[in-house]
Amino acid sequence: MNRRVVVTGMGVVSPIGNDVASFRESLLSGRHGIGPITQFDTTGYKATLGAEVKDFNPKDYMENADIVRSDPNAHFAIAAACQAVEQSGIIGTLPPERISVYFGTGIGGIQTFTAEMDKLRSKGPRRVSPYFIPMMIANMASGMIAIRFNCQGAALPAVTACASGSNAIGEALRAIRHGYCDAAIAGGGEASISECGVAGFINMQALSVASDPDAASLPFDSRRGGFVIGEGSGALVLEEYEHAIARGATIYGEVCGYGSTCDAHHITAPHPEGLGAINAMKATLGEAGYTPDDKLYINAHGTGTPLNDVAETKAIKAVLGLEKAKETPISSTKSMTGHMLGAAGAVEAIACLMALNDGILPPTVGLYSPDPECDLDYVPLTARKAEIDLALSNSLGFGGHNACLAFRKL
Repeated sequence: MNRRVVVTGMGVVSPIGNDVASFRESLLSGRHGIGPITQFDTTGYKATLGAEVKDFNPKDYMENADIVRSDPNAHFAIAAACQAVEQSGIIGTLPPERISVYFGTGIGGIQTFTAEMDKLRSKGPRRVSPYFIPMMIANMASGMIAIRFNCQGAALPAVTACASGSNAIGEALRAIRHGYCDAAIAGGGEASISECGVAGFINMQALSVASDPDAASLPFDSRRGGFVIGEGSGALVLEEYEHAIARGATIYGEVCGYGSTCDAHHITAPHPEGLGAINAMKATLGEAGYTPDDKLYINAHGTGTPLNDVAETKAIKAVLGLEKAKETPISSTKSMTGHMLGAAGAVEAIACLMALNDGILPPTVGLYSPDPECDLDYVPLTARKAEIDLALSNSLGFGGHNACLAFRKL
């Protein structure tokens, strides 16, 4: 089997909007969601800015009993999945065993881990929550989504750091394409803005220490100094094409390519020439049937770290050739959302689908001083009208994990 796979539902919880419509409006207006971290006291922390989810109430999606025995990572994931499932109308159109869940996270329940370790040390082992383990483990969001919608196919997490959301979507694509299921809820979630999480990223020198929210997340800019930690979730409903057509579903685009590689180079730094990213993009474009005549857009990983942005630029040039790379619009929506870690790839996949359907490319905000080594068209500052045929989304994670997805307009 090599069946076609389409997207029939989308859901978002993000620093710039808690549904698809508000997320889209923020992207196209170039409005970022970065500000002082409010979830804990940042006194003594070098990095004090984050891209937090705002005005989110898990009670809009979950019963209180489920809320108190699950981590915020799962709250975001279930909310995004509920939105995507409602939009798609997929439930009830297939036997439960033909619907799977592939949902990623980079870190899982780190807020729960931090809180329960505090209890253990201050109050002793008897005060640790009996729900500590299920609240913390990385597969729980996928499990809870499956329970919520009675999805009895595979329910698996992808745990590949910043590539988790994209890997989850890609593995769901393969499962449907090769007949293991007919539909899947796929995406990623993250809720890592915690004392421990932020301190860890600071001490590995990954985070921006800027104090100005407007000049903190600066992909491809010469002033960049690290990423801004974000949180939230993105979810897609992927569905076999013929089934979607037969039931009259709205189709937002085809998932037409996926590449997954490893740099096999370093636990955090990308390969300096972007070799793993090159191989992932080549595999994806090959599956997508890309030709130089395609009007291509790339949603870059674009973290705003000194090493990533140069390596990714080199990779794009190597894959497309210098002339095509120069004329291809590229943007990093992390300039607005911050780096949502395991949720990033899923949210950025949605940004790609929006670009295909709207004919408007999201900008890289804050890009006033381009790095000379980052010399491509990064759609600086403001959104741009552009009809595209094919959108590529790059996700490059710690551990050398690379995932690339391609979406085509039908």
